Amino acid sequence: MPPRLQIAPSIAAADLSRLGWAVEVATKAGADMIHLDLEDGVFLPNLTFGPAMIRALRPHSSLPFDVHVELDRPEPHLEEIAQAGADRITVHAEACPYLYRVLRTIRALGKIPGVAFNAATGLEVLPLILEEVEIVHLLTSDPDRSGQAFLPASLEKVRQARRLIGDRPIDLQVDGGLQADHVRQVVTAGANVLVVGRAVWAAGDPTQAILALRRAA
Repeated sequence: MPPRLQIAPSIAAADLSRLGWAVEVATKAGADMIHLDLEDGVFLPNLTFGPAMIRALRPHSSLPFDVHVELDRPEPHLEEIAQAGADRITVHAEACPYLYRVLRTIRALGKIPGVAFNAATGLEVLPLILEEVEIVHLLTSDPDRSGQAFLPASLEKVRQARRLIGDRPIDLQVDGGLQADHVRQVVTAGANVLVVGRAVWAAGDPTQAILALRRAA
């Protein structure tokens, strides 16, 4: 059976003055989880929010909180992120020289561990840690402050990751610049979790935008 398609609206792309509202809208619109980017302005150029925001948003939805930790040094912050209300915690292979230890720490905190790769990073370490993760998160664009263009070359990387994952119960998550016309391509390549930002929040009706993404898949 193919993995179930899931939609994860990225709250960082919503109206930052109404993040509680955005979480509630995504929940009512039929999202499967809420995606939160923790970005420190060091590991990548953007600066978003931290565990305090996770804690503030947690009462607004019963959906899983999918936390993408884009920090230069994630390990000292994992316990606080878990206690703030994260359900799924994904760290970057590039930021974790002791990746086994970090992933096992996330699991010991009772959370679902994941590993992320920037768009230009290869998957050489993935076979080594597949037994430690339940999420493989692939960026399909490079981050910037003005919007992210989907990189077509990332489709082959999605295919490669799906081949490596095989029939293991691991979510293959794609994130970055996804619009409706990319959705079928990444799903066909093997992705089953779509992290979507502007495709939802720039639409006039976020509920219809999420439905349109499901139809496109």
